[in-house]
Amino acid sequence: MATLPPAATEEELAAIGRDEAVLRPGVERLCALLRVNPDDLTRYPAGSRPVYAAGDLVLKLFPPVTGWPDQRVEARVLAAAAGQLPVPTPRVHASGKHDGWGYLLMSRLPGVPLDTAWDQVPAAGRDRLARQLGESLAALHRLPPPQVNDWQPGDWPAFVAGQRAQCVSEQRALGLPALWADQLPGFLDGVALPARPPVLLHTEVMRQHLLVTEDREGAWRLSGLIDFEPAMRGDREYEFVGVGAFVAEGDARFLGQTLTSYGYQPDQLGPDLRRRLLALGILHRYSNLSWWMQRLPEPARPTLDALADCWFATS
Repeated sequence: MATLPPAATEEELAAIGRDEAVLRPGVERLCALLRVNPDDLTRYPAGSRPVYAAGDLVLKLFPPVTGWPDQRVEARVLAAAAGQLPVPTPRVHASGKHDGWGYLLMSRLPGVPLDTAWDQVPAAGRDRLARQLGESLAALHRLPPPQVNDWQPGDWPAFVAGQRAQCVSEQRALGLPALWADQLPGFLDGVALPARPPVLLHTEVMRQHLLVTEDREGAWRLSGLIDFEPAMRGDREYEFVGVGAFVAEGDARFLGQTLTSYGYQPDQLGPDLRRRLLALGILHRYSNLSWWMQRLPEPARPTLDALADCWFATS
């Protein structure tokens, strides 16, 4: 009987993760159990986890790699967000475990990823997308976080302190030059992060996770927010690290419109906010400043203050 292969380590997953000859029999058996036609399966080319389109459905697999999140967080967050945001989110049809792997069967939303359409969207269209995004994130952050056993981090201040303690060594290990790494402690010491109740966060709002459509009149709209797997509870401004670095990518108008539509006043979009966002970017669990520097605009000066003004510009 066909089964999904073991993948307890990242090395094991790397060996079989793109090998459809190994994965497909187990995936087709799971489809049969879920009453999904396996003939309709088409695997998405990107992503660290196997994800398949199946007609108007999407099947996402969660390999049993030690330390990786399973399907529970995304399933619970999607259930909590269903019909509650201005932007559509996938609706959960089924979730559970199969052959040790987690799975999530959900609706397939219309549209194309924003990263494939960004260059085609005119300024007025980007303004509309930014406003929709800000309003949607404000609605998400107002939702009560669902109950998920062992959902990490359970203690936001402790998470921030842990990230702070290891960020310099981690950034050096990722290739950040000493010119920048040596500035991290002083910069972080000089940024006051607010203490307030945590909210429900997506944490990876990026162009690849935003779907867009264009209507017959040429108007662009958000048609979907996807990939809630890394959702967590934390400070609301942590959300805008992804928006700044992976959606706006230095586009000050887009980030400014997103933040004001979220609820910020224009006089709140100054240097203090930009410094807080960079500090949270440094402390982000997937932070990699060396890689970000290869894809984001270069600051006017080799200082972290200048980097904050460049990457998180709002005007």
